[in-house]
Order: sequence, then C-alpha cells, then structure tokens
Amino acid sequence: MCGPVNLGYYNKNQLSDSDSRHLEKSRRYLRHTRIMAEDQRNRRHPPNLQGVLRLAVEAGSAADGPAPLEPMSEERKEWLRGALAEVAKGQVSEVEQMKECMRILLRDGGCERGREGEEDGVDEEEGETEQALEFLSELCENLDNARDLMTLGGLDMCMSQGLNHPQGSVRWRAAQVIASCAQNMPEVQCHLIGQGALPKLLQLTDSDPHPTVRVKSLYAVSCLVREQEVGLRAFLSHDGFSVLMRGMQSDNEKLRTKSAFLLLNLLTAHPVHKDTVISMGMVQQLVAILRTPHSHFHEHVLGALCCLVEESPLGLRDCRSPTYGLEDLLNQRANELQGKEECQEELEYCKRLHSSCFRARQPDESTMDR
Repeated sequence: MCGPVNLGYYNKNQLSDSDSRHLEKSRRYLRHTRIMAEDQRNRRHPPNLQGVLRLAVEAGSAADGPAPLEPMSEERKEWLRGALAEVAKGQVSEVEQMKECMRILLRDGGCERGREGEEDGVDEEEGETEQALEFLSELCENLDNARDLMTLGGLDMCMSQGLNHPQGSVRWRAAQVIASCAQNMPEVQCHLIGQGALPKLLQLTDSDPHPTVRVKSLYAVSCLVREQEVGLRAFLSHDGFSVLMRGMQSDNEKLRTKSAFLLLNLLTAHPVHKDTVISMGMVQQLVAILRTPHSHFHEHVLGALCCLVEESPLGLRDCRSPTYGLEDLLNQRANELQGKEECQEELEYCKRLHSSCFRARQPDESTMDR
C-alpha cells in the first residue's frame, strides 16, 4: 500500500496550472480538517442539565454577542421557585383539591342543622358548595381522579348530602359529579349501585320539583345502566322503564328528549327486554306521544317503536291495532317531513316502521290481531 503523500515536497514549477489549483485545494482541506480535530479535542461538553441550558442560552444569543452571566436576583429566584413548584404539583395537587372540596361539602352539612337565624351565612356557604361540586365534576372527567374520589369517600358524600340537599342547585350538581365519575368506569359504577345510588337517582328523575335536577339525575342513571349489566338489573328491579315513560310525558323538553334517547339505546342494546316493555303498554304510550305537537325528540320515539316491532309478534300486534291509528299517523307524519333536511332520520324511521307494520302485511293476518 502507498503511504500518505507529502504535498509539501512538490515543486510548483513542475506542475501545470490545473495541478497547482488542485494542490492548493488539498492543502486548504487538510488545514481545515486539522483545525476541526483540535477544536473537537478542546471542546468541553456540558456535564449536566445546567450546562446544557447555559449552552443553549449562549447559542441563542450568539447573534448579539456573548451575554455575560449575571447573578439571579432574589425576585427572579422566588418566581422560578414558584413556577417549578406549580409544575411539580401534578396529580398529588388534584387529590388535595378534591379533599378540600370534600371539606366544603362536610362544612355545608354542618350548617344544615343550624340554619335558623343564619340566612346570610348559609347563602354564602351554599354558593361555595356549588362551586366545590362543579370543580369536582371537572376534575373527575379524569378517570384516575374519579377512582380517587370514590376511595376518599367523596361519592358517598355526594349521595348522602348532595342528592338530599334542600337546594336544587346543589342536588343537580351532586348528580353531575356522580355521572362524571360513573361514565366508562365499571369499578365506580358497581360501587355506586352497591351504595343504592340508582333508586335515589330514579326518584329524583321522576319527581324532583327542580327541572335541572331531573335532567342531571337521568344523565347519572344513564351512566350507571348503559353497557353495565349490574346497573341494568337494578334499573329493571326499580321499574326504570316506567320512569322513562313518565319522563317522555313531562313538560320538560330536555327530560323528554333524554328519556326517549335512553329508551331507544336500551332497547337497541338489550332487545331481550322488549316484551317486558310492551307488556307495560309502552306502544300505546309512544303512539300517544307522537300525537302531541311535533318535537325533535319524536325521532327517538319512532326509533323505539321500530325496535319494539322487530322480531316481536307482540310489538307488531300492538302497532297494528286499529285503536291506535298508527298507519294514518305515519302517513301524515311522513308527508309533513318531506323535504326537511333536518328531519331525514325521523322520516327514515317513519318509513321503516310503516314498512314493518303495514306494507308487508298479508291479507289473512287480520285474524291474528284479534
């Protein structure tokens, strides 16, 4: 193998102009390589994070020249310590915040017994209680926080004090916390069901004088029974379908809508319970609801009727009963919905129900309905 060429011993007079140019380029390249190697050997790499940060600051201000390092003022140090402490709080801080909310709820429970003659103080206390419940609801959208609140006893406090509070604004916020914690959390759902939350929530849905309490309580019921077999059994044992029926007949628009939607959801997910619902006279009640002034929640009512007639001779028999006049009602409703883009799903339910009950009906089936 040939050794390295010493470019320094070439006689420039012996080289052509082209060779001379190549020789000079080669020398410049070697000098540049040597300088970089020496710089790499002399460079001190930062030994820790502080050094990295200092290097970054110096690099960022290189265009303006090197910035002299100055001692940090006490004010700056205090601000930095506070910022780092705030960042470091994390999940532990949220647990402490939930504990503080629970202390507020407990204090409100103590005020309940000594209310007479302290109206001003009680009003302020109740406002604080509402804020605490709203904050808990927000925190418990995090599943870990929902589990922690259950472990701390906060859910039991919401049931025992919040749902029974004399102020409707506190009752509905307590129901909201329960719903936030129960949603998509089987562990929390089973705990609440075991503690008897469902019958209390159904009772509030059915008869609470505060309209928002009824809506939020039904929302909590929904979070406990949808895709939860234990919750559905408890719902059935406490006549939950009757509560939904009465909810659809109420003058509370939101309650009507949510009741119809939950009925449709449960019938779709658990068709085995269709005969139970039909035996309650649900078809007659749903048809009666469709005869009320048109509302957007009628879409869910028609969807529930479609579920009740699918693979159910009892549902078909009731829907075909001349007493209810469902065929004429469906024809009339379909005509009203034609051309309304926002009502297309409801129109599809109309057509589907009409087809299932009347269009495919054989002439000799009339005797089966008697």
